[in-house]
Amino acid sequence: MLALLGLLTILLLLFLVITKKASPVIALTLVPILTGILAGKTNELPAMIGEGLQAIAPTGVMFVFAILFFGILLDAGTFQPIISRLLKIAGNDPIKIALATAVLAMLIHLDGSGAVTFLVVIPTLAPIYDQIGMRRITLACIVALSAGTMNMVPWGGPTIRAATALNVPVTELFNPMVIPLMTGLVSVFAIAFFLGTSEKNRLGNLNQSAVSSLSTAETPLHRPKLFWINVILILAAITSIILSWAPPYVVFMVAFALALLINFPKVSEQKNRIDAHAKEAMLMASILFAAGCFTGILKGSGMMESMASTVQTLLPEQLGRQLPLLTGLVAMPASMLFDPDSFYFGILPLLSTTATTFGASGLEVGQAAILGQMTTGFPVSPLTGSTFLLVGLAGVELGDHQKKTIPLAFLVTLVMLLVSILLGVISI
Repeated sequence: MLALLGLLTILLLLFLVITKKASPVIALTLVPILTGILAGKTNELPAMIGEGLQAIAPTGVMFVFAILFFGILLDAGTFQPIISRLLKIAGNDPIKIALATAVLAMLIHLDGSGAVTFLVVIPTLAPIYDQIGMRRITLACIVALSAGTMNMVPWGGPTIRAATALNVPVTELFNPMVIPLMTGLVSVFAIAFFLGTSEKNRLGNLNQSAVSSLSTAETPLHRPKLFWINVILILAAITSIILSWAPPYVVFMVAFALALLINFPKVSEQKNRIDAHAKEAMLMASILFAAGCFTGILKGSGMMESMASTVQTLLPEQLGRQLPLLTGLVAMPASMLFDPDSFYFGILPLLSTTATTFGASGLEVGQAAILGQMTTGFPVSPLTGSTFLLVGLAGVELGDHQKKTIPLAFLVTLVMLLVSILLGVISI
């Protein structure tokens, strides 16, 4: 019963969001409450929601201050020289801009943090897309594919979870996947090229002088003399997060305060700058906290655990030997149904043990899992705060982002799976 209600919760959420029958805030809040009541958990719902909110609170606080921080730096014109340099390299060619987007997202995601990647890449490139006339949904898609594929790195959350769940060294799990990962990244570049070509065909001939004038234009808010100070502030903030000197929400609170004080020392200016970005910050913060309600109820009610158990019981025995292949095929879509902890610590050990029973490799099941579950799938899953961070920064609808990106993310997973099979990493 709980498994059925859990599946109903997620399917109803996806339907409402993708078809735009309800806003994400309403769907994320009311759908799990409704199914929680149907599950007989009425009295426990407040505690479940509270736990979910506590879990998402650091991400929500980080998002608010990160939006304000990067908003202040955008107002001050900090990214203008960077934008000009990128435009000089890529020109007004949407293909080169799309490829540059993939490169930047992959490099930033070397730290394995989706939030940092989105917070750095999207605010930097969004003005370029706007000036060229390229669609932001293309930006969100390319960044999602790049960060998702790079999330396979050994220090990434999915790979670490898989190695821990299977009790194997992370190098034993990951090293055979290096070539498949490389082919996945090549696939992302190919997709970026295709999307860039589509944008170029849609836009036709562009006026290079118009683009250049837009990229170099200054406003009264710009602080060109403070460029290097602002750059140092950005680097200090990112370094502090990557090296874990302080929690991200603490870093961005302090960085925002310093950026505001340095660039806009007058109290009246500070108030105006905060007001200018408050709407965007609070809108997405509300979605993040609603996501906390959603995941809190699914976990606390036992729906997530019951769905994990059901997956094992429904698997026919004759498919046991093909569990690595089957896991690779469902890994990316599974990101839409299971959060990484539930999948890797709940479902993966069961799948691995079952595969061993049928004579297949339990390790291969883990390797197949990281091809998509919360790797290519994490930037589109409604179960991760990073997805809402991505769409919020890019200014696109979650449903539009999912419809465009999910098929392409699944394609990248299938390419990596095929290469893994050809190399003998995953047996069939």
